[in-house]
Amino acid sequence: MNLDHVFVCGNPALDFAATLRARRSVRFEMFTTPARLTAWYVESGLVDAVSPGREADVEQARAVREAVYQLVTARRLGEEYDRAALAVVNDAARKPPAVPQLTPSGRWTQATPEEALSLVARHAVELLSGEDVPLLKECGNPECTRTYIDRSRGTRRQWCGMESCGNKIKAAAYRARKKSAHTAAR
Repeated sequence: MNLDHVFVCGNPALDFAATLRARRSVRFEMFTTPARLTAWYVESGLVDAVSPGREADVEQARAVREAVYQLVTARRLGEEYDRAALAVVNDAARKPPAVPQLTPSGRWTQATPEEALSLVARHAVELLSGEDVPLLKECGNPECTRTYIDRSRGTRRQWCGMESCGNKIKAAAYRARKKSAHTAAR
């Protein structure tokens, strides 16, 4: 399994929720160490640097991630929110966020793990209370459990991303068609 973080969902909270991959099958955890969590925060572009984290920060991030996933799924399916998940996200969002600073070379945001997590939670609050809710879709790849914002023309996008899922599904469908055509020709 590839360890690169992928940002294809259209919102940092959705990309954060997608860090537990293949939830319905192999369940691949991306946040295995504090360093992997820190790498996600920086690679996401939310912050420029994060002070060293601890295992407790990873556990808290996983809890917020699972709550975000539950809330996003409920909103996408038109279901009631789980109150415990709401409390987890709102508690994280209430914490002080990382604050950008102006430096001679431009903007710089240094964060603690808690401040970075607060930013993620605030993105979830804005997303789930905003105008993009009707655009939330789950990837069409049965192995993938990413939710993304479909801003495509006619909202016809089927995959979280072409590289990550679309090409795999299209190639498998092509092989299946080719095999059935070959079998039929016999």
